Amino acid sequence: MQDETEDAIAELHAMLQRADSIVSFTGAGISTESGVPDFRTPGSPWMVNKPIPFEAFVKSPEARIEAWRRKFAMDDHYRDARPNIGHQALARLVTEGRSPAIVTQNIDGLHQASGVPDEQVVELHGNGTYATCLNCGWRHELDAIRPIFEATGDPPSCIMCAAPVKSATISFGQAMPQEAMMRAQALALECDLFLVVGSSLVVYPAATLPVIARRQGAKLVILNREPTELDEIADLVVRAEIGAVLGRLAG
Repeated sequence: MQDETEDAIAELHAMLQRADSIVSFTGAGISTESGVPDFRTPGSPWMVNKPIPFEAFVKSPEARIEAWRRKFAMDDHYRDARPNIGHQALARLVTEGRSPAIVTQNIDGLHQASGVPDEQVVELHGNGTYATCLNCGWRHELDAIRPIFEATGDPPSCIMCAAPVKSATISFGQAMPQEAMMRAQALALECDLFLVVGSSLVVYPAATLPVIARRQGAKLVILNREPTELDEIADLVVRAEIGAVLGRLAG
């Protein structure tokens, strides 16, 4: 089994060297190595601090208070998280001009922290490092929101229009960002290697992207510790730790 894994890793690196346009698609698995908890691991703090559904957030001040309490509780779980060697490896592909962008399901901002410009990170599920007004879209910084929330217990409202302010993530029941999804689909259509890193590929419509790339003729590689539903259509599946597999790319 060890020899098979080593052979798969060697083939992955050979495929990366041959590719001209690589799109990396990342999920929670790349950030767990930085200490960011995922949703599905038994005992995950996300099970205690489940995100409030969007409809409840909009309708109820009490739900907004609880949403913000849970938001800051989760932030405390990974406030010291830093990009790991997997993030750095993918950032290097972007820096070298071999990857036009990274598409991510993650909300932690670690790809940007690894040096990838904002415009080259396509965030399908938003970003948890800041907040936005649900009415006018004005950006609000968490460092300004948290002290007031903890002092008053009141959910934040927009300084521009007084509407509710929410973490800039996509909650259950909230519409996916159409622009991000359209850009991700375009990238999937144009690449010659689609590299899935640390995603279980069970969340749709994001999980359609590897299928789009594969049908267009791109090579599909899935690097994930656990099996996924798309393993059978992949050109290569590598089941190993992300940092160990991608480490040599970052050096």
